[in-house]
Amino acid sequence: MKGKIDLEKFLQTRKEVLAAWPTGAEVSLEDGINYHKALPPEKNFAVKLKKVKEEGITAIQPRAGVALLNEHIALLKYLEKEGEADFLPTTIDSYTRQNRYQEAQRGIEESLAEGRSMLNGFPAVNYGVYPCRKIIEEVNVPVQVRHGTPDARLLAEITLAGGFSSFEGGGITYNIPYAKEVPLRKSIEDWQYVDRLIGYYAEHGVLINRESFGPLTGTLVPPSITIAINILELLLAVEQGVKSFTLGLGQCGNLNQDVAALHGMVELAEEYLKRFGFQDVDLTTVFHQWMGGFPQDEARAFAVIAWGAVAAALAKANKVVVKTPHEALGVPTKEANAQGLKTTRQIVNMLKDQRFMVNEEYLLEKEMMKKEARAIVERTLELGEGDLVAGIERAFAAGVIDVPFAPSRFNLGKILPARDDTGAVRILEFGNLPFDSEIREFHRERLKRRGEKEGREPSFQMVIDDIYAIGKGMLVGKPRTK
Repeated sequence: MKGKIDLEKFLQTRKEVLAAWPTGAEVSLEDGINYHKALPPEKNFAVKLKKVKEEGITAIQPRAGVALLNEHIALLKYLEKEGEADFLPTTIDSYTRQNRYQEAQRGIEESLAEGRSMLNGFPAVNYGVYPCRKIIEEVNVPVQVRHGTPDARLLAEITLAGGFSSFEGGGITYNIPYAKEVPLRKSIEDWQYVDRLIGYYAEHGVLINRESFGPLTGTLVPPSITIAINILELLLAVEQGVKSFTLGLGQCGNLNQDVAALHGMVELAEEYLKRFGFQDVDLTTVFHQWMGGFPQDEARAFAVIAWGAVAAALAKANKVVVKTPHEALGVPTKEANAQGLKTTRQIVNMLKDQRFMVNEEYLLEKEMMKKEARAIVERTLELGEGDLVAGIERAFAAGVIDVPFAPSRFNLGKILPARDDTGAVRILEFGNLPFDSEIREFHRERLKRRGEKEGREPSFQMVIDDIYAIGKGMLVGKPRTK
């Protein structure tokens, strides 16, 4: 690992970053740091997350973002009051995610003309620092930037100076699942800038939380791949001075596997932090409720939300990101968003004093996932020969890291996942993953068992059946009956 970006080089690059859109001129590091220091501690994401972890509770957070400032503030206030959200988001619009600020500006103007949001999120870069601060001042809980941006440098500068105290994403997790043509080296280096910026805030007494986007493509992603990528983004972040980092995991649906994945991910992350000498990092977790297809029926959708809440609560995730009963229908109403939050709140409150019953299957799952993730991370480190960015770039090119169903042409796309007969996500086609014979046999045996129960060979049809299964009212996709 190469260490922090040189400060002089960072400050020189900042000039170019801030010049990309007129609101960049409003950004001052000194003013941003002073603004954060003047905010009450209960509005700081990193501080509150640490408290949540110490208290052993699972906090709840929605997704939300609209084009117009006052409407966005009203939405967040509603979700805080009616939805009882512990943390709030600001989801960024798609134009801003692609650095297309002129088109985002037109989206604001069209939204004003139409009297409703014509964008699928909040265009923070166009609004600039001071409207962002208005958001922070109007609510009583910490607010996070959630987006999907391969080059988030200007977005980070503006929102952090605007008082946001958590920034989701990373050079892998906000590229491979979101973009087709963005080279990995470019996105990772752009995110190293973001992490160096957050490191700068930390050096001056302001903690900003960073969070990896665990669900990736949200479609049957084997947990070990998520764990490995989380650890690589963690190492990239702490190398630049990040002191608060949240590991993210998307729900798969099998309770043993989901709980084991969250616990194994933390254990492995702590192992790598210790190995590389990063002892002063606040490590927390977020669990995302099911990110795949939802049932259209609201009652069934609530069941999916509830099952995600159960998994998060029993795993003792520090935070759960909540879905809505309108997932299958499009953009949810604020009422539907609050309903998802209240459903989740009820369950995490009911389960907060209960413990997951450790069993043999859980222990085996955790052991195998850690072995798989460690194999990926170790091979990536070997390929880098001391340069983590190069290692990640080479690992993706070689298929050592491979994310199923990702659009990026820099992802090999040779692996195929499928569920076993208990609903746990296994690997049907291994591509070039660096797994030994024990790991491969474990997955094959589990899929074979399902095949025998269903009277068919494990195949791509299983994958298709599994992708649509939850939307059709089940976890494991069953063969069509004649």
